Amino acid sequence: MRTLLRLKRQIPEVLWRNWTKRSCSNSSINKSILKHLTSKIIATGPISVAEYMREALTNPVLGYYVKNDMLGAGGDFITSPEISQIFGELLGVWCISEWMAAGKSSALQLVELGPGRGSLTSDILRVCSQLKGVLGETGISIHLVEVSPKLSQVQAECLTGNQTQTYNNDHTFYRSGTSCTGLPIYWYHRIEDVPRGFSIFLAHEFFDALPIHKFQRTENGWRELLVDIDPENPGKLRFVVSHRPTLASSTLIQKDESRRHVEVCAEGGVIVQKLASRIAEDGGAALIVDYGHDGTKTDTFRGFKGHQIHDVLEAPGLADLTADVDFSYLRKMTGDQVTCLGPITQRSFLKNMGIDSRMQVLLRSSNDPSVRAQLIHSYDMLINPEKMGDRFQFFSVLNTARLAQREQRQKSTGMPVAGFTELEMH
Repeated sequence: MRTLLRLKRQIPEVLWRNWTKRSCSNSSINKSILKHLTSKIIATGPISVAEYMREALTNPVLGYYVKNDMLGAGGDFITSPEISQIFGELLGVWCISEWMAAGKSSALQLVELGPGRGSLTSDILRVCSQLKGVLGETGISIHLVEVSPKLSQVQAECLTGNQTQTYNNDHTFYRSGTSCTGLPIYWYHRIEDVPRGFSIFLAHEFFDALPIHKFQRTENGWRELLVDIDPENPGKLRFVVSHRPTLASSTLIQKDESRRHVEVCAEGGVIVQKLASRIAEDGGAALIVDYGHDGTKTDTFRGFKGHQIHDVLEAPGLADLTADVDFSYLRKMTGDQVTCLGPITQRSFLKNMGIDSRMQVLLRSSNDPSVRAQLIHSYDMLINPEKMGDRFQFFSVLNTARLAQREQRQKSTGMPVAGFTELEMH
């Protein structure tokens, strides 16, 4: 009952009422991209970790994200939307809740960055369909920012039954179609190409895959960690410390930095600035979900292959490369034009959103022991502190007007931003 009351206080009453009712072999890819990187290093010298990540993950011919479908049990990692539909449903409720709290604009763009297999967007579309009475005649459109041709095909199959049309460079979007629920859906290579307008941006396990620079504090000041050829084994790569300051080490380190080893995702900073600018000018919100920290961790760069930790310099192009998101850096990059909430743990966010009450509904509706067991297992994976519960963090960027409205409403209704505040029970 406490959970039900909490959820009801956090989500607008009307919303609560409606809610409760591959072309070449792996070995050839590996050899080709390693040869490519080696040639580059021979020609120009050691490269930054950011350049290494960019080539290994998004090289237009050989990149890991370009050539592979890496998600799910048969891939290299699995994400929360793949584990349970409840995750995507609750994020869908959050999107609609924020749209309502911001004044119910006549048009709503749902924008997902790096949408994986399309599972999260699919769950959100189902929620939108279930809450048609709340959304009314609102013009809803779906916009997916995806650099991987392979994954865009997977998403198209999931969301439209593969009933899409592709385009050349004469369009800002390279693929379009109609979702299975009847909404227009578009694919883009860049955030800049997504039309302006009131938008809710979602980035689930997106920022962790963006290229990072790594820096080390030395007796001579900050130096950048670079990737070089191992002189004792020319077929392998190794890390080296730059002999002198680089442009990155001279510009990306914060003046008050106290750590000895720092990772900076400059590209992530640029992207969150673009999101902040859009939210400030056009309205809307962004919800960033990722494993990360608030400016405390140091060396988090790692690789994953077959659901196992993998040497980051081994077999480039065949393994996922990732680093924990520094939310303190993202917060600084948004500036003062928007307001940021979080990070808070996935466990806290989902419980505030009512995952317990939703679980009770699903368990009561099923008499199949195997289905019930799977529901319980998925729930545990999502909120157990030893699993995903504390590892993943939720961070939101909001229009400042939204927070002003929140303060006014709290005086009379006590309604906070959904998911981010646990109200005291009276």
